[in-house]
Amino acid sequence: MRRRTLCPGVTDPILDADGLTVIRGERAVLDDLSLSVEAGERVLVQGESGAGKSTLFSVLGLLERPDSGDLVVAGRDTDGLSERERAHLRRDTLGFVYQDFRLVPDLTARENAALPQDHAGERDEDWLDDLFANLDISDVADRLPATLSGGEKQRVATARALANRPDVVLADEPTGQLDPDSAASLLDLLCSLQAELETALVVVSHDRSLLDRFERVLVLREGLLDDRS
Repeated sequence: MRRRTLCPGVTDPILDADGLTVIRGERAVLDDLSLSVEAGERVLVQGESGAGKSTLFSVLGLLERPDSGDLVVAGRDTDGLSERERAHLRRDTLGFVYQDFRLVPDLTARENAALPQDHAGERDEDWLDDLFANLDISDVADRLPATLSGGEKQRVATARALANRPDVVLADEPTGQLDPDSAASLLDLLCSLQAELETALVVVSHDRSLLDRFERVLVLREGLLDDRS
């Protein structure tokens, strides 16, 4: 398997958030929150339902702007970037795994996984072959999402997240719709690929069975992160 190449000039941390604040009504969902993730690091963010994990995921993934605070992704300060610039940075440096898979129903598994490459304007068929082989889904490459099991869908989503060899993979409750055996198998594969590629991995989840797979465990409560490593 080919290894990911770090962006030229990028130094640690690969993801650096300082003073992030997001207000919903009269409540601060994120309240002056700070988080630093080193290149290749594996971080788990836990918290009760409604604690703001999905909001943090969206802000770190450049899907939502905070009301205040600074965010640097792969060495680039995101403050003041246009939506187009944010989209390009998101495409080039971030990969996403969602609880509900978010596969395009009328595209095959391989076409879904290739979407980030297609958006970047260059398809790397050999790398897609490697991903599908390592995730043990080569036999479903030409099938539509509706014909796949939950575990197969999440593996396709994982291949999509890694298609552009991102600097950071963000996963929002990636095991939430999987049975325990499928969840364990998926996490084994995701962590193995993450380590091989030296990609940082940030998972937000309430699933306590994930604890022993992560170097650092943070708990989100009352808008702030508490380090429980």
